[in-house]
Amino acid sequence: MSVSLASLWLPILLSGVFVWIASAFIHMVLKYHNSDYKQLNQEHEVAKALRQSADNPGLYSTPYCSDMKEMNDPAVQQRFKDGPVVMMTVMNKGMPPMGKLLGQQLLFFIFGSILIAYIGTMALQPSEEFIHVFHVVFVAAFSVYAWASVPYSIWFGYPWSVTVKYFIDAGIYAVVIGITFAWLWPTI
Repeated sequence: MSVSLASLWLPILLSGVFVWIASAFIHMVLKYHNSDYKQLNQEHEVAKALRQSADNPGLYSTPYCSDMKEMNDPAVQQRFKDGPVVMMTVMNKGMPPMGKLLGQQLLFFIFGSILIAYIGTMALQPSEEFIHVFHVVFVAAFSVYAWASVPYSIWFGYPWSVTVKYFIDAGIYAVVIGITFAWLWPTI
């Protein structure tokens, strides 16, 4: 007898909500992500230049290359040497729409819990021991929330310390999800 994904609806929803609460606690109480971003030395001048540029929301880079072949051009190479080398996100003007963003974050966590539950259905049987469910779900949850952050340090210049903090977050999320699934794992 196997565990169906539908039978895991309660741990899926609760773990999504619990991890959302843990994320809020990390960002609003512990605040160790506050040091992830730095203020530009000439913030007002840079902001003024960006306002004048009037770029639409999106991802931008400078120096910009539409094709990697351009990297062989000595003029492009000089632009990289002269700097700055920047990758940035331009967002909509105004205060962030916190309700919408928090809702999307909750859906992100619930969808993550669906993926984790699916892995659990393939690896675990009904009435598994608490610790066994915890171990399997912990590893799945850690993988879901940690590993994808690494390329941001490799390719986009995020400091490795930021990636380490994402790994800490993922460990916290994995513990919360692991306990929730182990607590509510179906029995025969």
